[in-house]
Amino acid sequence: MTDVAGPNRSLDLLNFFLADVRDGLGPYLAIYLLTVQHWNEADIGLVMTLAGLAGIAAQVPAGALVDGTRFKRAVIVVAALLVTVGSLTLPWLNGFAVVAVLQSAVGAAGAVFPPAIAAITLGLLGPRAFVRRIGRNESFNHAGNAVAALLAGLAAYAFGPVAVFWLMTGMALCSIAATAGIPADAIDHAVARGLHASSRADDRKAPSGLRVILSCRPLLIFGGCAALFHFANAAMLPLVGQKLAMKDPALGTSLMSFCIVAAQLVMVPMAMLVGAKADRWGRKPLLLAAFLVLPLRGVLYTLSDSSAWLVGVQLLDGVGAGLFGALFPLVVADLTEGTGRFNVSQGAIATLQGIGASLSTAAAGQMVVREGYSAAFLMLAGAAGVALLLAALLLPETRGVAAQAADEDGVAPAGAAKAASEA
Repeated sequence: MTDVAGPNRSLDLLNFFLADVRDGLGPYLAIYLLTVQHWNEADIGLVMTLAGLAGIAAQVPAGALVDGTRFKRAVIVVAALLVTVGSLTLPWLNGFAVVAVLQSAVGAAGAVFPPAIAAITLGLLGPRAFVRRIGRNESFNHAGNAVAALLAGLAAYAFGPVAVFWLMTGMALCSIAATAGIPADAIDHAVARGLHASSRADDRKAPSGLRVILSCRPLLIFGGCAALFHFANAAMLPLVGQKLAMKDPALGTSLMSFCIVAAQLVMVPMAMLVGAKADRWGRKPLLLAAFLVLPLRGVLYTLSDSSAWLVGVQLLDGVGAGLFGALFPLVVADLTEGTGRFNVSQGAIATLQGIGASLSTAAAGQMVVREGYSAAFLMLAGAAGVALLLAALLLPETRGVAAQAADEDGVAPAGAAKAASEA
């Protein structure tokens, strides 16, 4: 039996340090372009949309790459380097076209991190320990985000918004060192893609990623809900950051960091809750709680422009995003168990999420220019409400879908996706 204590510690460190790298500059990009480069909200939204579209185009190929390669650690290292280099060049190359190209490259590179980490986790620990370990992964990721955001706020206050670029470089180097601490031979690459021992001989006959996804009705529903969730969520924090920066440009980046820290600290116990209770309570109750928080948050943002109020409402992001982030790989794993297409299916759902997120920033930017910030927040809240209704009415409980399919059909779990499509 493989000793997983060392790899577990390396996974902890990888999730902690990669937190500041996997999304690139994220909301700091909007602050930097607004306060340093003096771009307008519409142009900022367009650049972020282009970066999102590049990420969308890379999601399914990234998942397929992770499914097929035995060099999953190298994939993480190369992507971390690309994200860092693409971000570090921004202070010197800041024209619209250059920024759009650079951020598009960063978005494409960042697409490999979620499926690669999930695959390594599954391949190291197996499906029985996957639920609890995913909660731990997300907890360390959110803790890393909180620490990085706090350091970014302090550094930006002392040295200006450009300090965020150097912080990312340090975190990237640490994430590469953590990746090297995971023994390559400890990863079961068949298990890492969602196969079981009884299914390995049939790996070449496994259905394509597209077929797995299209034949599974709950997976399609989950993808639609995920797209709406990210359409509603993606633009909220950048909009809040812009409002804070307009009130006090000198403190805009620092206040944004405080918003992120506050939300990330709430996400840690939410991810731990998923890891501890998702098997006992089921996935759906926790998922509905995540969807319920988002429309409430959008409405509350319109009630006051006070910095303290905006930061306080941002705490709700920790509840919604914390629950959803930890549940995402679990639901996909439930619905693709035994197919060998776990990571490419993650990529497909992430593609839908990316479509929602990229359209969010563009639509919100245009709405702000035309109607103001309150109208933009209400538009996003409405989309979140639709996601809540779809999940409540159409999405089944996914816990135990594969096991139930195997019991009813008398076949290996590779038939889980088909059985789920008939639920």
